[in-house]
Amino acid sequence: MIPSVTKKYNCIIVEDEPIATEILESFISRDQDLNLAGKCADAVYASSLLSIYDVDLMFLDLHLPVVKGFDFLRNVKNPPFVIVTTAYHQYAVEGYELDIADYLMKPIPYDRFLAAIDKFKHLMEAEDALLEVSERDFIFMNSGKKKVKIILHDIFYIESLREYIHIHTKTETFTFKMPISKIEEILNPKMFVRIHKSYIISKQKIEIKSANAIHINGKRLPVGRTYKTLIEL
Repeated sequence: MIPSVTKKYNCIIVEDEPIATEILESFISRDQDLNLAGKCADAVYASSLLSIYDVDLMFLDLHLPVVKGFDFLRNVKNPPFVIVTTAYHQYAVEGYELDIADYLMKPIPYDRFLAAIDKFKHLMEAEDALLEVSERDFIFMNSGKKKVKIILHDIFYIESLREYIHIHTKTETFTFKMPISKIEEILNPKMFVRIHKSYIISKQKIEIKSANAIHINGKRLPVGRTYKTLIEL
């Protein structure tokens, strides 16, 4: 008996155009690593799917009825990776701020879909491997085929720039392709805190603190409005 292939990544489609949904379903069905856990046409139903399933990837249309795609995404706690599906180019900058994995412009060509999925898988594999994590002292980060050891006590702060993070340490700055939200999940909150959509800081390295900024290693880092309640250091 031939064993069935186990679907590796759960995904959902949030799309109100039936034809676009059918195209994505067809593309997803061709990849044995993807499992379509659900599909819907609005943000309310999407929230239900995210609460029911352990979702790794969400295909998200931006022009949804009632609540638009990015407005919905801003209110999702611990969102999965997101591939945006849209007919509009102008939302790219806003999407980078929300850690979007990739954009698919409609009508979606299959080869472009494959490229987006390859990018998603790379991000998932990087996240899964992070990391052989020591409980207190260091983490290993994947960089291509290498693993880079980073001493946690050497980190000043972590900066996000689009789909990359820069880890600023005593010795050098390391760059990895990973959303800042993903490394935030594995860092010890007793040592690190997120102060802005683009910054995570080491609590031990704070030199000056105010309501609107933190100074670390001579650099002024802004405190985001939504993060102020977390800065009880």
